Amino acid sequence: MPDTPPATTAPAPPYAAPNEAEKALYLSVLRAGRASLREVMEQDAASAARLLEIGLLSRYAYQEWVVAMNPRVATAKLAAALREGAGDLLSRADSSGDGLGELADSYDAAQQRTHIAHVFGQDRIQQRLLAIESDHWDEAMAAQPGPRAPEFLTENPRIRAALARGATADILYQPVTRRTPHTVAYAAAATDWGMRLRVLDEPFARMMIFDRRIAVIATAGDNRSGAAFIEDRAVVDHLVKLFQRDWERAVRVPWFDEVGRELPEVLSRVGELLAAGLTQKAVASRLSLSERTVAGHIARLRERYDAETLFQLGWLMRDGAR
Repeated sequence: MPDTPPATTAPAPPYAAPNEAEKALYLSVLRAGRASLREVMEQDAASAARLLEIGLLSRYAYQEWVVAMNPRVATAKLAAALREGAGDLLSRADSSGDGLGELADSYDAAQQRTHIAHVFGQDRIQQRLLAIESDHWDEAMAAQPGPRAPEFLTENPRIRAALARGATADILYQPVTRRTPHTVAYAAAATDWGMRLRVLDEPFARMMIFDRRIAVIATAGDNRSGAAFIEDRAVVDHLVKLFQRDWERAVRVPWFDEVGRELPEVLSRVGELLAAGLTQKAVASRLSLSERTVAGHIARLRERYDAETLFQLGWLMRDGAR
């Protein structure tokens, strides 16, 4: 008789909750704060790959490390995967997070959230920021004084995905950034994604604010080794007002011109239709885009042409401003 082929284990479907081995690996990374990607792959490659796939672990720092993410974010991914399937899977979407409850409790306990949490060490600061970026957010503000190192100006898929679904991100730089080619190139690319980046020729402190709910400020002289994560509503509201005051005084920069790039085709087409007198709704219909997408394109054009109103933008573009 021919030998019976060895049994193989089918990969878990994208909607399956983590098994015990995967939960154990997740909890070990959560307790450690972070772990080497190489080490977790050597420990249990299948579980590590599965946790990365469903978003319970995430890579950072040039892909060399992994950190434990909020299981509630993974629950949303599991539910989305179910809803993308056939009708017989829809009934499982609402229960997709059942297997993640205990992990969510462990995650919350590990975070030990307070109104103001002081975090020290670049790795732990980056881990906390990564957790915030991976949650669903709709508005980000950031003040980044001084020159920006190239390693901090790379494409961030989490932020870019948020911008693609309609989130906003406003970034303040100082004039020195216009003298560093890598920063100008990044700003032009980020403008393509939907960010707004302005320059303010005044001193200001480094900070980030997400959804006017949580603010991150530097607490160390080097602006890197210490940070405070603030969730006190009154303090966050005050920091938002400070940022908005600086934002209104900041200068719009034509980042595309700074790098010698033409206006992206889709923005150019939106501008042409506005200049022809079409409304935002009509532009969306003509280009088969959602009104929200067109609104984002218009915001970028207004930033580029320093236009306060839609009428002014159409006028400037009709005059051939490029």
